[in-house]
Amino acid sequence: MTHKKLWIALSLVVGISFAVLLFFGNQIYQKAPPVPDQVVDESGNVLFTGSSIKDGQNVWQSMGGQEVGTVWGHGAYVAPDWTADYLHREAQYLLNKWAGGDFNSQSDEQQALLERRLQDFLRKNTYNEATKTLTLSADRIEAFEHNKAHYTSLFMNDPALDQLRSNYAIPKNAIKDEVRMEKMAQFFFWASWACVTERPGETITYTHNWPNDAQIGNVPTGDLIIWTGFSIIMLLIGIGILVFVQARTQQEEVLKPVDDPLMNQVVTPSMRATKKYFWIVNILILAQVLLGILTAHYGVEGDALYGINIAGFLPYSITRTWHVQIAIFWIASAWLATGLYIAPSLSGRDPKFQKLGVNILFIALLIVVAGSLIGQWFGVMQKLGLIENFWFGHQGYEYVDLGRFWQLLLVIGLFLWLTLMIRPIIPIIKKGTSERGLLILFLISCFAIAFFYAAGLMWGRTTNLAIAEYWRWWVVHLWVEGFFEVFATVVAAFLFTRMGLLRIKSATNNVLFATIIFLSGGILGTFHHLYFTGTPTGVMALGATFSALEVIPLVLIGFEAFHNYRMSKSTEWLADYKWPIYFLLSVAFWNFLGAGIFGFIINPPIALYYMQGLNTTPVHGHAALFGVYGMLGIGLMLFVLRSMYRKQKWNDKLIKFTFWTLNIGLLLMVVVSLLPVGLMQTFASVNHGMWYARSAEFMQQPLVNAFKWSRIIGDTIFGIGTLTLFLFVYQLTIKKERKK
Repeated sequence: MTHKKLWIALSLVVGISFAVLLFFGNQIYQKAPPVPDQVVDESGNVLFTGSSIKDGQNVWQSMGGQEVGTVWGHGAYVAPDWTADYLHREAQYLLNKWAGGDFNSQSDEQQALLERRLQDFLRKNTYNEATKTLTLSADRIEAFEHNKAHYTSLFMNDPALDQLRSNYAIPKNAIKDEVRMEKMAQFFFWASWACVTERPGETITYTHNWPNDAQIGNVPTGDLIIWTGFSIIMLLIGIGILVFVQARTQQEEVLKPVDDPLMNQVVTPSMRATKKYFWIVNILILAQVLLGILTAHYGVEGDALYGINIAGFLPYSITRTWHVQIAIFWIASAWLATGLYIAPSLSGRDPKFQKLGVNILFIALLIVVAGSLIGQWFGVMQKLGLIENFWFGHQGYEYVDLGRFWQLLLVIGLFLWLTLMIRPIIPIIKKGTSERGLLILFLISCFAIAFFYAAGLMWGRTTNLAIAEYWRWWVVHLWVEGFFEVFATVVAAFLFTRMGLLRIKSATNNVLFATIIFLSGGILGTFHHLYFTGTPTGVMALGATFSALEVIPLVLIGFEAFHNYRMSKSTEWLADYKWPIYFLLSVAFWNFLGAGIFGFIINPPIALYYMQGLNTTPVHGHAALFGVYGMLGIGLMLFVLRSMYRKQKWNDKLIKFTFWTLNIGLLLMVVVSLLPVGLMQTFASVNHGMWYARSAEFMQQPLVNAFKWSRIIGDTIFGIGTLTLFLFVYQLTIKKERKK
């Protein structure tokens, strides 16, 4: 395909995909589970209002939200899914009440009759669209009061539930105010009501019959089966087409320049100023790993660290929030710093005030990191009002937990970064050099990084959860998994062309083709996160189809890995770049395993129906986030440090040890602990229901706990790797230079 046709194809893919994404986004706005203005009894007496439900959502967010269990399957994994838990408790209360005692002591025939009555009772939609009123029967109100009493005891300080709180890693008085607690119970009711109530004129619930629980009639629909089959067919077709294209494409011969072109590159003052970014990156990596170890330990000892009670001032919801948030911060910082280093290197000179801009951005990022983490602690400790918490505390949405004020500052920081990228690049593009096409792609990816994080500003404090989830996945999927991936592809190609290993024209065409393939599935693949979050069936159809297409380039990523390996061996001076290139090779491995294999395990609708919110999700999350984006961030950092400290001898033994401990540790962490627990939960979910797979009864079994403890093997090896990485960067950048 010619260069021009590739640009046309990319424009069509992006334009059509976003048109469809926005169209179905509008459908989600129209068909999201309604929040009633009033919830009334059969006599018309107001029980609570839509305003208090929204306040309850804010209370849930303030204590950590998706960092304390899950709602609709999204969030953390130690505590239950609150919607599955609520529905099971509601069902048991009603069945026992109607049985006049113990439901389980009834005959099979009587149990079947009562369960049928339960399903008709719970699934009937009593919401009046005209009056925006939801009517509850006396039995439903009793069940709500029963569940409210349980959650009040759990989230406040009932001594009878101390052990259950420990199992859930929830501290005493997680909610300190009874009014707040009542409102959160109302939010739990509404979120659960959406899971079991059928859409008007349909026989499926607002969340597509999720969570699975046969007793309440939440069983897989035909759509789940059909679109799963279709997604697998699309995967096979796509692989076949891409293999055909790959077979027709002649592999470009690796060039073999005699000398390292980067040795003659001028290091400008602004380029040298990026060094401090990499210091912070390494400090944040250590902090993330320490918090990850503590978070994992909470899974076996929910309120203490080897008997030392720390949950009162550093609860699970905080350690997990910081663990996830710091991961995003350091990975993004490594990539942004790489961009700031590369941009001025094109001309070998800084635009006016470029170094000042790099330093201001660094200070701004420090303020955002420190301010957001402190604000999250104050929010979770219930020291902020609901409005103040939204702005400065904890938003309660995984990956975008930071308060709105800090979000706004980060958006401003990203646009400052974009400005710093544009200023040195635009003059080079205007010259019409052979690098023009690659640089335009580079700038497009920079624009996308700045603009698409701003999607996190599209929801407000009281936005319907279904709509907030739609925009949240714009950030998590499109920003993190989408355009950062494009940015990384362009940067890698640019580095190899600058090193004289690839011809610019072929590198540009290869990047264009790879971007087309990736975004063909990646943009609409966003919907695979939204199957069960109150969306219409069309979202499932598109998500299943296009998320399967996402996997296609990952299946064939071995070609890229082999090509990078050949380049690392092509000439003698490339030995200096062995370990940066090896980190890129590891990215290919983790892309295949973490994003490809582990991702597709949970992608098809029928699989995710049973697995959403189980430990199969962090299998994919850890392997993809650190394995792909983390390893890539480290690799890019090493490329920059190799250029910045070109006359300094590297401690190859130390970086080799770091490479293998990070990769082996991550692999053991995933396959020895997380994956077995996730598979055990999957069997429990299929056989008994989501509520059981997430329950303390299941998660505290000796065998499950044994697998949780086994994580210490991989975590220890991985932790040692992060320490040696820190030591390597310290020796390289701070200790006295050792000349080659």
